[in-house]
Amino acid sequence: MSDTRYASSPPEPDAPARPGPRQDAHPTPAPTDPDTPNDAHPTPPPADPAHPDTPNDAHATPAPEAPADGFAGRLRRALAPLPDDAEAGAVWRALGRGGITAALYASRHPNGLPVDLDRLGTLLSVLDARGDNGVTLSVLVQTASALPLLANASGERCATARARVLAGDARVALAATDEGAPGSDLAALTTEVAVRAGHLTLDGGKRWITNALGAGYLLVLARQRPGRHFTSFSWVLVPADAPGVTVTPADTPLLARSGTGHLRFEGVRLDADHLVGRPGRALPDFARHMATERIAGAYWAVALTSRVLRATRDRLAHRESDGRPLWQNPVVRRDFAACLVRVTQLRALLDSVTGQVTADRDLAWAGLLKAAVGLEADAVLSRCAELQGADGMARGGAHRIRAEAAVLGLGGGATDLMLAQVADRAETFLDRLGTHP
Repeated sequence: MSDTRYASSPPEPDAPARPGPRQDAHPTPAPTDPDTPNDAHPTPPPADPAHPDTPNDAHATPAPEAPADGFAGRLRRALAPLPDDAEAGAVWRALGRGGITAALYASRHPNGLPVDLDRLGTLLSVLDARGDNGVTLSVLVQTASALPLLANASGERCATARARVLAGDARVALAATDEGAPGSDLAALTTEVAVRAGHLTLDGGKRWITNALGAGYLLVLARQRPGRHFTSFSWVLVPADAPGVTVTPADTPLLARSGTGHLRFEGVRLDADHLVGRPGRALPDFARHMATERIAGAYWAVALTSRVLRATRDRLAHRESDGRPLWQNPVVRRDFAACLVRVTQLRALLDSVTGQVTADRDLAWAGLLKAAVGLEADAVLSRCAELQGADGMARGGAHRIRAEAAVLGLGGGATDLMLAQVADRAETFLDRLGTHP
């Protein structure tokens, strides 16, 4: 999820496109070139100078897969050498060097969504099974939001940054939530970028930014002109080690490996080619990828709640009360079944909304999905924590998972704000419910 909680969606792109057939092949991206079109995917650079043992072809996009060697298999092999408690940087490096990250964008869909949603869902499910919510959040924000936004950039500097991130040699933080404005109101942000005589000067601050700690690049949403108009903002690609950048850890024990922190920019001076995309297009570009992030969050929510349900079922089967397993208690079984129904309904909604969004790029349905994720995930995790009893208080237990999963109801649009948008479009949704296939 991104770290924003906006009250309303940014303006939608002008012309929705129609979908083409799904492609599972992995064509090799064109070579990096400073004149490459905005939507190109440059091939990651060869060997990393900091790792001389890395062969020159280690970062190349893999050849098309044989049916018996699919994306999920390559993903598991890429992660297999890592311990379950691996840091987010190590996981990101393994994904990049295994060709997994690049494979998410190997086929551009005619509807404008740059990410293969099936593969993204598989990635998040496999990561969730490792049990570290901070690492999963770190990967989700980069794959669903930051990298697609970087694809809009032209120029050699942004192309090089994107190639390094794809290869796993660097991470990128999406810095939208402002310290000078509520996270629910992007148009009120106070972080500013001044463009003068071929260079940029960035001042301001960002709070609760995933990947702030350990990122090589910061993708910063900044005000370029006064006013609340959607054309007043631009994205700026900031090297994390640029003079004037300060990073401090967020004061929370939750999602420890997400690298969440706060950023300060004091007179950060950059060349003009650090602007990402066309000036004034930051919010419309963000809107183009908002649906992808919300669908990604739903994939994660389904994987996470399913994992906790399975763990809860196992505990109930092995804990006894009055000589009988708790699983045989009819009240316990009813409550567990109700949770299972909720997750099954969420998965069905995810499948339906994904089709709607990819066909018509209808962000209203993505907002409805986001609201459902916030409501259902918390309800299921709360009941599982109760069903687990004292075990739910253990390290990594259901209570801790529920607290960390609150990000599903915050990042990318708080649940209450999403519900307000659903109410605004009530007639549209009611009409859809009354339509028979």
